[in-house]
Amino acid sequence: MNLIIYLSNMLIPLVIFCFVGTGILNKRNVYEDFVNGAKDGMKTVVTVMPTLIGLMIGISVLGSSGFMGFLVGLLKGVSGKTGIPGVVMPAVIVRIFSSSAATGLVLDVFKKFGPDSYEGILSGIMMSSTETIFYTMSVYFMAAKVKNTGWTVRGAFFSTLAGLVASVILAGMIA
Repeated sequence: MNLIIYLSNMLIPLVIFCFVGTGILNKRNVYEDFVNGAKDGMKTVVTVMPTLIGLMIGISVLGSSGFMGFLVGLLKGVSGKTGIPGVVMPAVIVRIFSSSAATGLVLDVFKKFGPDSYEGILSGIMMSSTETIFYTMSVYFMAAKVKNTGWTVRGAFFSTLAGLVASVILAGMIA
């Protein structure tokens, strides 16, 4: 066990050493490349920041207005037939928009039912097999200046639905 801990502690410095060593062998100015990469990263942050702020405000408004509770109430009948408990449904909906907000809801499920309960297992599997569609699309497509997103939205919703179905099946097998 101590060997694994030692190796994991050495991994990041080793990776950095490999990058720097490769740059030196290729006769690159490694520090200048690092600074230029950091500048490009800051430009991306500045470009993406308004979109992120808009998404955070939108999610906050949905939660504060009571719309999320209304939507969960509408979907209660459907949730029982699909194997998704009503307490997990808010996390399923919010996950499409925000990973951190969905994580908070999943932690509430863990506190109330426990991580080993069906609700906890389903929530955990769902979080790892679905994607934050609108966050990912807005951030990455904004940075890459992609305008036509029609097929991407459809594909993202289909893959999220597939992940959700797989979550229900796997949680049913485990719990």
